[in-house]
Amino acid sequence: MNVLLIDIGNTRIKWARFDGRNLGRLRAAVHLGWGAGDYARRVIGRGRPPERILVASVAGERVNGRVALAARSAGAPAPEIVTSQRRRGGVTVGYIEPWRLGVDRFVAAIGAHHLAKGRAVVVVGVGTAMTLDLLDGKGRHLGGAIVPAPTLMVETLLKNTNGIRRRAQGGAGGGKSLFGKSTRAGLLQGSRYAAAALIDRAVGEARALAGGRKPLVILTGGGAPSVEPLVRSRHMRVPDLVLRGLAALCLETTPRG
Repeated sequence: MNVLLIDIGNTRIKWARFDGRNLGRLRAAVHLGWGAGDYARRVIGRGRPPERILVASVAGERVNGRVALAARSAGAPAPEIVTSQRRRGGVTVGYIEPWRLGVDRFVAAIGAHHLAKGRAVVVVGVGTAMTLDLLDGKGRHLGGAIVPAPTLMVETLLKNTNGIRRRAQGGAGGGKSLFGKSTRAGLLQGSRYAAAALIDRAVGEARALAGGRKPLVILTGGGAPSVEPLVRSRHMRVPDLVLRGLAALCLETTPRG
């Protein structure tokens, strides 16, 4: 089996090959401004042509169209664009309207469910927004929460508060604890601690909903490293979580001989 798995965000793209058992090397890049030729050369055209291409994309139809054109020009099969569904990959979506759950969260939930092996899990994606989704041990999605991630918290305060913006320009870092000794440190540390505190609070809320046992926390997304050191709950960071979910879907839809 030679399958190309692609996770396309609004800013970054991640990809890896999957041989039916293991994921290959994780690759990532900022894809803003890429044309079809860039996707063909940098993602699809590397190595021998894939037998299948599975894509989880939140970047929109224009980008998806460029990826499809890239595959065609590279002599590869048409990409299979994954969509959020009520039941797939061992996960049952709890949203009233399943399509409203972002496909990145949906596929990450599938990856997390397979990693958790029957344990309840809180899936935390830290990007522009920070999303938290709760799955019980049977893969039932019990709901989610969405808040600004630390970077967006800081950007919003800088944009909307003249005094903070002026005082945060330049100056000393001011330490690494919650109580910073400069406006800039207060912004950066306050946003990180707020995100971590919400994750720990989510574990407490989730425990009652998921049968009384503390759930595992799985962190993913480009902003996860800045938050992880402050999370007190038991957790693991999985940078390729969406790709792991795509791998599970790949096996689910592979014809059996």
